[in-house]
This record gives sequence, structure tokens and C-alpha cells, in this order.
Amino acid sequence: MMKKQLKFILPIIIPLIILLLPASSFGIEGLTFVEQRVIAIFVMATLCWVLEPIPIYATSVLIIVLELLIISDKGLWFTKVDSPELGHLISHKTIMGTFASPIIMLFLGGFFLAMAATKYRLDVNLARVLLKPFGQNPKYVMLGLMIITAVFSMFMSNTATTAMMLSILTPVLALFSKDDLGKVAFALSVPVAANIGGIGTPIGTPPNAVALKYLVDENNISFGAWMVFGVPFVVVMLFIAWLLLTTLFPATTKQINLNIKGRFLKTPKAIIVYITFIVTILLWLMGGWHGMNAYVVAMIPVAVFSMFKIITKEDLKRISWDVLWLVSGGIALGVALDKSGLAKNAIDAIPFATLHPLLLIVGASVLCLLMANFMSHTATANLLLPLVAALGASMHSLLPYGGEVVLILAVTFAASLGMSLPISTPPNALAYASGHVQTKQMAKVGVVLGIIGLLITYAMLYLLNQISFL
Repeated sequence: MMKKQLKFILPIIIPLIILLLPASSFGIEGLTFVEQRVIAIFVMATLCWVLEPIPIYATSVLIIVLELLIISDKGLWFTKVDSPELGHLISHKTIMGTFASPIIMLFLGGFFLAMAATKYRLDVNLARVLLKPFGQNPKYVMLGLMIITAVFSMFMSNTATTAMMLSILTPVLALFSKDDLGKVAFALSVPVAANIGGIGTPIGTPPNAVALKYLVDENNISFGAWMVFGVPFVVVMLFIAWLLLTTLFPATTKQINLNIKGRFLKTPKAIIVYITFIVTILLWLMGGWHGMNAYVVAMIPVAVFSMFKIITKEDLKRISWDVLWLVSGGIALGVALDKSGLAKNAIDAIPFATLHPLLLIVGASVLCLLMANFMSHTATANLLLPLVAALGASMHSLLPYGGEVVLILAVTFAASLGMSLPISTPPNALAYASGHVQTKQMAKVGVVLGIIGLLITYAMLYLLNQISFL
């Protein structure tokens, strides 16, 4: 009972103590009142995202509201004390603008594409056509299933992709005998492929979108450029995951028959969906040719599907607004750390310059991987990336290893590799809920893939730095 109460008490008490402590107790020279309030908000967000006393998207909204109340230029009257120690109050428009950040619009475009694909059965029909070449051998059917899941999760929500593929898989799992380990392999293959596949594009998973917030100006990475290294990473990881699953959970059933019913719709609206889908993806991939960035392109399906009533006002109610709020809260946290000057001052106060840059890259990514296994990937990225971006920008010793871009990408990829537990990701939770997977089986696969994934991330970043791609 006490443990239950603590998760509600700690996120209130500890930030309040931080607000009441003298500025000198933080070990940061010249700490202002605004920076101290940002520390309190950061700690509150961390505790709420880890302990989950309230839904994680509600934590994001709370971050924005608290920032508006106590560190904005239009906040409560008593927060604007006339003192040189106050520090720099942040524009309320900047804080509110996080709800309509270009990254949020990019995700909104992705959601519209995913909803239209599901509504007009483009996803199921593609799965039906694409699975045909893989035959009836369980091993190869699973490989096909993983490839299709990964491709879908590059452009659709990982959760929606997993839900769809598991529903296709339900009759297949019934073909396995009760003790056949192949059933476990199939049930795990979908969330694993969805988690890995999301890494392939900037819209595949929220941590990628959060990273784009810090990959700007000379460090900017276009949609197509991200896919140049993201897709090969996904291919290598998928192959390793497939080998791991077939080795750990070999199937005794020798033949399975995937019978997915359906046909491509040929109505005018369905054709508009197909054309818009192809055009949007092509425009994303050819960003350098037409001058539009990925954020602008993302608004095209939103406009087209709204105009032709492909996505209606009833459909709008089903959009994952919680994900958009979650990402916007993370962006707001980054804005507060940056604009208040806290990120720079905190990093100046810690002697990171004495650390070897490679140790820093490994340490930050391992910490991110550990956190991502126990809490939301987006929340983990929201907490770590603002600090990592500020740290990367201030450390000149990182430049020979690729600078802040390498540090940001190592942490971003690590966030998506946390998949050891049912609570690690929604796809894991869906697979666990199917009743075919035990926690220890999921953990075994998740831990191995997390470690291998980090090592491949380091190798990939090293190669990209050697060929001056980043």
C-alpha cells in the first residue's frame, strides 16, 4: 500500500524540495531561479515517466503547463521576481509551439497514411501479396512475416502494425501443437520486427522524431539520408533476429498454410489512397530534388485525405493523440533545458572534457538502452536527447568521431533497441497479451538483440564517419 502511495507522493515532494534548496547546493555556478525551476520540472517528468502515477502522455502535458506557469514570460505573477538571479524567462509562444512543432506534423502525416491504409485494406492486401513467395516452411514464412512487419512499421505506428500482423497470425498460431516452440518464435517475431523496423525511417518511431529536433542546420539529416543508413541497419538486425528466433525456438511443425482473404479495392477513394501513399513516400525519398522537407511533405496526405473524405471527423477521433502529446512534452523539456541555459551550464559544471569521447558515446547509449527497457522509448529519448545534444555541441573532442551527430544517433538507436520486457514497448505488450510468450522468453531475445544492436550501431556510425557521410 505504501509503495502505491509513494509513486504519487515522490513526483510532488522531490521537485518541491528542489525548488526550496539554495542555488549553491546544485554545484552549478551562477544557477538562476529559472534554471532551478527547470531542474524541478525535469525531475518531476523523470519520476512520472518512470513510476507512471499518471498516464505518460499526461506527464507531457503537465510539463508544458508547468513551464507556462513558472518559467514563461506570461506565467504566474510571483514567478517573475525582479532580481538578477531570476535568469531568462522563455517566450510562452515558444513553449506552446511545441504542440505544433514540425516533428508533430511529420507524425500526423504518418498517422493519416496509416489510417487510410488500414481503412482501405492496403496493409492486409500488401501482406497477402508479399507473403506468397515465402512458401509454407515455418522458418521462411516467419522471415516473410518479419520483413513485412518491419517495412510496415517504417511508415505506420509500430503498435498498429503489430496489432494487424498478430491478427493475421492468430489462425496460424492455432496450427501449432501446444508444446511446439515455433509458436513462441512466431508470436515474438512480430513485435521484434516492428521494434527494429521503426528505426528505418524518421517517422518509424517517436525517438527518431525527437532526434530530428536536434539534428538541424549543418547536422541536418533528410528523410532519404536517414533511410540510407537506417534501412541497412534494419536488414542486418532483422536477419540476426530471425536466426536467433529460429535457433532458440525451433518449430516441430513442418508446414503451415497462411490463408489471408482479401483483394485490392478499386473504388475511386481507394485509388486516391494508393496514389497518395506512393507520391508521399517518393517525395520523402527525393527531398533534395523538389526543395520540400519531410515536414512539408507530411501535410500533403493530411490535406488530400481530408478533402476527399477518406479520413472523416470520426476517424480523427481515433488518431493516436497521446503519442503526439508525448513527443511534444519531450520537445518542451528540451526547449526549457536549452533556452534557460541549464543544459549548457550543467554540462560546463561536469568535467566531461576529461572523459574519452568513445567512453561517452558508449556510456550514454548503454544508459539509454537500460532505461528504454523499463520505460517508454519516447520518454527515454525525451529525457536523454536534450542533454546529449547540448553535451555533444560543447565537446570538441567528439569531432574526430563524428561530433554530436554520432552521439545523438547512438542514443536514438539505443532507445529503440530496448525490448526485453512486456512493458518495454506496446508491440511487446500486445505479443505478451496473446498468451503465447513468457516474460523470460521475451527477455532472452530482447537482451541479446539489445547488445548486438548496440554493437552494430557503433560499427555503422564508425563506417558513416569514415566515409564522411555524417
